[in-house]
Amino acid sequence: MCDGTTRRHVLQAGGAGLLGLSLPKVLASEELQPRRKARAKSVIFLFLFGGPSQFETFDLKPDAPSNIRGPFKPIPCRTPGLLVSETLPGLAKLSDKYCVVRTMTHDQNDHSGGAHYIQTGRRWHVPVGGGFSPTPKDWPSIGSVTEYCAQQEGRGVGRDLPSYVVLPNTLGRLQEAGQYPRPGEHAGWMGGAYNPLTTRVDKRDLKDNPYWRDCTDAELTFQIQGLSSAKEVRPGRIHVRQSLLEQLDAARRGLDENRAIATYDRFRQRALALVASERTRTALDLRAEPDKVRDRYGRHLFGQSTLMARRLVEAGVRFVTVHYDACDGYSWDSHGNSDDVKNHLMPTTDQAVSALLEDLDARGLLDETLVVCMGEMGRTPKANARWGRDHWSTLFPALLAGGGIRGGITYGRSDAEGAFATENPVRPEDLAATLYHALGIDPELAVPDAEGRPTPLIDGGHPLTALFG
Repeated sequence: MCDGTTRRHVLQAGGAGLLGLSLPKVLASEELQPRRKARAKSVIFLFLFGGPSQFETFDLKPDAPSNIRGPFKPIPCRTPGLLVSETLPGLAKLSDKYCVVRTMTHDQNDHSGGAHYIQTGRRWHVPVGGGFSPTPKDWPSIGSVTEYCAQQEGRGVGRDLPSYVVLPNTLGRLQEAGQYPRPGEHAGWMGGAYNPLTTRVDKRDLKDNPYWRDCTDAELTFQIQGLSSAKEVRPGRIHVRQSLLEQLDAARRGLDENRAIATYDRFRQRALALVASERTRTALDLRAEPDKVRDRYGRHLFGQSTLMARRLVEAGVRFVTVHYDACDGYSWDSHGNSDDVKNHLMPTTDQAVSALLEDLDARGLLDETLVVCMGEMGRTPKANARWGRDHWSTLFPALLAGGGIRGGITYGRSDAEGAFATENPVRPEDLAATLYHALGIDPELAVPDAEGRPTPLIDGGHPLTALFG
């Protein structure tokens, strides 16, 4: 349970009932105990979808053969033994503020399967190559579990800001005109009431990539996905509609025990609170930020979305995912060549992530905000003739900062060719357990599935406690 009650406690309670102590009394006594202490109030998860190369980011191999080491050179940083790419000068200067896990690994060598695995800590039930899009059988994301716990503790439904937000779009929305929505960020079988609040930002045309080009304020709408904009729907009209809906639903109150109806009611309450809230509109209004700050993050969509994430955690949101998504071939999925990586992807990422770390630190928020920056896989050791690299999920890096994480360290070692972990491999289950641990959520938490059966969120994952100070 979210309050720290474990399966062992429940079993002990069952035995205690034989001696005259009832299960409700035992659970009530647990409520009086201190809750699991959170290392971080919030998580900002920067998801570089497509698979950034370990050789071009944080695990360079300058002594490897020329067809492996790549075109980029390492530059000085503040972390002993860490080789940072010359394309990341801003992050190289700040390496004392973050840890690099060099040994992320899994066997889902597929974008959709990898995206699901990284964001949930569970393997996707769809086989590699068997599909692209979310299904009702998907496992709930870490963000959705955070939302679930907030609602169980009475802090979710009806709040003017949710506990889980996805920016700037649902993953895959700008790929092929939205034909390839990807799994991983949703609540899956847990139910739609725990899905994220997702914003929406469009692109100009099919070939446009707003993630790395400067965007105007008119383009940076960050409208709430599935709801009318604030200009179209005034708060007064929202509450009138709510009243009418309640009257129409009066005849259905007898069905409240039905899970689907209950989920619908909670989702509606949440949507109405969001649209009617001045606080929501304020948090989503980037124009309130000084031009100097916005310029520091970069006026591109990834930079402005990262800045929006900072605004949201400052307002009280616990889990914010920012996608650096693919736009019809222009992405981290760099099979073809490294030009986009060098000229667009690396500079915008370096600018936005370094700005976020400095900004959080200056505001006194870094100690209570865990920042994670990574993709769903890495790239093959051997490059092709145009310096493109293919999928390689057995080794890739992750940057973790804040939220109690020790800065200026690395975790894990890879072999000389950057292909496999030789020390401390880290699976998605371990990453999920680490994020739950940081948020004060028991990694052994079991939540009810569609049939009401308690289901463990992760299987065999262990928090990386060595990363914390």
